[in-house]
Amino acid sequence: MTADVIDGKAFAAGIRARVAEGVAAFKASQGFTPGLAVVLVGEDPASQVYVRNKHRQTLEAGMESFEHRLPADTPQADILALVEKLNADPAVNGILVQLPLPDHVDADLVINSVSADKDVDGFHISNVGRLGAGLKAMVPCTPLGSLMLLRDRHGSLSGMNAVVLGRSNIVGKPMAQLLLKDSCTVTIAHSRTKDIEAVCRGADILVAAVGRPEMVRGSWIRPGATVIDVGINRIETPEGKTRLVGDVHFAEAMEVAGAVTPVPGGVGPMTIACLLANTLTSAHRSVGLPDPEGLTA
Repeated sequence: MTADVIDGKAFAAGIRARVAEGVAAFKASQGFTPGLAVVLVGEDPASQVYVRNKHRQTLEAGMESFEHRLPADTPQADILALVEKLNADPAVNGILVQLPLPDHVDADLVINSVSADKDVDGFHISNVGRLGAGLKAMVPCTPLGSLMLLRDRHGSLSGMNAVVLGRSNIVGKPMAQLLLKDSCTVTIAHSRTKDIEAVCRGADILVAAVGRPEMVRGSWIRPGATVIDVGINRIETPEGKTRLVGDVHFAEAMEVAGAVTPVPGGVGPMTIACLLANTLTSAHRSVGLPDPEGLTA
């Protein structure tokens, strides 16, 4: 048996197209364009590439894109003042502060200074709490994208056994909450989990988000399970070059699973697509419109 490869790149393109249609309809009915503001502090190379991609895709979706690039030594008070200005700007529906921030900046303080309504990353403590309570919230983009791929694959997730490997605030915990909301039976496994291989083998749905290259082997996977690989790890090849791999050993997983997301080309493209979806959702909520259909949790 060879597993199906879940094409996140193609699915994300469809999401972006639906967002673009939603933006055009919103602009026609409301008379203004949804806007996304990105704050980048310092010159982290990976962050710069990510912000550049966000800017391009925001414009392609027909949204306004506001970039704020600050030097690495910008005082924390200045960053907080900029966020407060964006909170008050009616042209801005979504605010994203690119992580990581420099060491002298309290990241939690900055993230929680963003208006919860404009927190399109879904990291604000109010959104974390609302998601945990099953209330309407801004949902973190990577878990939201993973959920969309799972719903597309299975339709209803009700009654399925799901294992989330990893307990981070950014992916693991919100992913578990989303799966629980969709009526899965959810286990969060982590570095202290006993007999972690057996726990993973019990999963109909296995979401790997631990940041350890190819940790999940084929023997960890129940035959026919759906595997969502959130990991993005750069490793050296025998030729002295580097390549990207996930947290799952892809070749082994392909021989056991029913479906697997590849790295790259799986969950990654969904993250920016869901950021755009969240911005459109925020714009809808700001004027009392229902959430855009099919773009939320």
